[in-house]
Amino acid sequence: MPIRVGNIVIPDEDLSVSFVRAGGPGGQNVNKVSSAVQLRFALEQSLVLAPAVKKRLRKLAGRRVTDDGSLLIIARTQRSQEQNRRDAEQRLAELVAAALIEPKTRRATRPTLGSKIRRLEGKTRRADVKRTRSRVRRDD
Repeated sequence: MPIRVGNIVIPDEDLSVSFVRAGGPGGQNVNKVSSAVQLRFALEQSLVLAPAVKKRLRKLAGRRVTDDGSLLIIARTQRSQEQNRRDAEQRLAELVAAALIEPKTRRATRPTLGSKIRRLEGKTRRADVKRTRSRVRRDD
């Protein structure tokens, strides 16, 4: 089933799902059932994401991006295979949604005259406080 993120749909061709055995909750069931899910998203080959979005997604994913350029998400916290699959798809959707947000460019601004004056007055007040703390000399 394709994953929808906003107005973008990640097709099944870009995704591959495999199931492996996992530790964690499930008791003896863990030794018999492959409940952990490995969701692999072919990031480099995907045509639905713009290059800038792919770059941001690669940075957000960090170590989860493999050498062949695919994003690997492993979900093994739930007992059932279906819950782990939904969890992996949800985590991929959240990552893609975060990568779709374009960061605002910072525009350099200069401090206002008022803020400069307030800063210097604060420094002067602090210097006066420190100066009056010094030892009082006795002139006899």
